[in-house]
Amino acid sequence: MKCVRSALFLALGAVGSAREQASVTPVQKVIELMEGMLAKGKQEKHDEQVQFAAFKQFCDDTTVDKKRAITEAEEKIEVLKADIESHVAHAERLTKEIAEHDADIATWKGDSAAAAKVRAIDKANYDAMHKDYSESVDALQRAIAVLKKQAHDRPQTSLAQVSALKSLSLIPQEAKKALDVFLQDAQEPEGLDVSAPEAYGYEFQSHGVIEMLEKLLDKFVDERTALEKEEMNSKHAHEMLVQDLSAQVDQATQDREEKSESKAKHLQAKADAEGDLQDTTTTKEADEKYLADLTATCEQKATDFESRQQLRAEEL
Repeated sequence: MKCVRSALFLALGAVGSAREQASVTPVQKVIELMEGMLAKGKQEKHDEQVQFAAFKQFCDDTTVDKKRAITEAEEKIEVLKADIESHVAHAERLTKEIAEHDADIATWKGDSAAAAKVRAIDKANYDAMHKDYSESVDALQRAIAVLKKQAHDRPQTSLAQVSALKSLSLIPQEAKKALDVFLQDAQEPEGLDVSAPEAYGYEFQSHGVIEMLEKLLDKFVDERTALEKEEMNSKHAHEMLVQDLSAQVDQATQDREEKSESKAKHLQAKADAEGDLQDTTTTKEADEKYLADLTATCEQKATDFESRQQLRAEEL
């Protein structure tokens, strides 16, 4: 502006010396020049104000947007962190429950296998015992039939049915001794004739043996019936146990599969949340840096603008 003032003084001095040489007043030209310079200065000042106003509006709007974005990001980060913690807790709980299901399933399958082995042993024992009882019952029935049929005339072949009873494991030792005595007394004499007392003695003794064998027969039939009933109950109990264990295994397996799927979903959701957290954190940090740079730039621009405006005002 000092140059402008110097130019104005020179122009005024030139006007004073030129009044004598020209009819057109130079003052008017100087005034026009000064008015043009003044108008130009005002326009430039106005244009700068408009430009700065637009820039300031940009600074204000952008600052509001970035602060809002940063606040929203902070809230989202907190939510994502809470979600991640929740997914981790769910996954850990499900992992523990799945391990418990695995242990239960292994235990129940082991119980089922053990029960099957016990059942196989019981069945084998039953079959063997039932066979002994059946053989004993059949042998007793044949021996009793032979003894009842032979009142006095008894061929040696008939005694073989009675003698065979001694080889049976279920026949009590006392009964075997009685049979030995009976068989010894029942041996045929060397002669062909049998006296009446001897025949009567044999008949009396045979009735005692028959009675003993019939009691044994009734006893074995009853015990075999009880054994069959016990086997039926044991078989039913085993089937119910296997059915219960199988149902528990099936239910635990289904629960395990459902929890495995739920665990996988929680782990996937956790991974997604961690990705979102990383993206949100990166964006927030970028917004914070941009806002800091923008604030510094806007403040510097405002300072420069105020200085220029003051200088222009002094010049005008």
